[in-house]
Amino acid sequence: MPRRTGGAGDGTATADGALLSIGAVLSRLRDEFPEVTISKIRFLEAEGLVEPQRTPSGYRKFTAGDVERLAYVLRVQRDHYLPLRVIREQLDALDRGERVTLPGPTEPREALDGPEPAVLPEEPPEELRIGREELLAATGADGAELEQWESYGLVEAGRDGGYDAETVNIGRLIADLGRYGLEPRHLRAVPFSPSFC
Repeated sequence: MPRRTGGAGDGTATADGALLSIGAVLSRLRDEFPEVTISKIRFLEAEGLVEPQRTPSGYRKFTAGDVERLAYVLRVQRDHYLPLRVIREQLDALDRGERVTLPGPTEPREALDGPEPAVLPEEPPEELRIGREELLAATGADGAELEQWESYGLVEAGRDGGYDAETVNIGRLIADLGRYGLEPRHLRAVPFSPSFC
């Protein structure tokens, strides 16, 4: 998809389709995704999941469709723990007008299907894992924080270097507790488990 250029506006949403600044997009998304940050929006752009327009001076300007696309990505990450690669394939399928089905709360991950095989994850669904950058994006943490969590044994990558859904939940919990002043060293004795999270 070619990069679009141009765009104007003051960053506020209007009914006539005016473009939004990254701050206005953040404001719109925070109602449903309070943990989202400008860094995460930029990360999702860098991963090719959204392509905002640019003003001549280089400022990002987002359409209402861009905001919907970001919301879809954040929702699927939060609710289904899908890797960005799979989400990108789903977005491509949606762009082609195809139907994409996500697993429900009680459905097995094998139920992830779509009209094209490309929508299915390559690895077995029970082994569905995310990478380091995706874990950082899902938790809002930075690389140094993740290294600290790992050094205290709070989270651990699998043999393949990936992280499972339980690790995402634990990472989010550690990040949330950090906002209240609890550091990873304080959490070493906490028995993190799926029931605790």
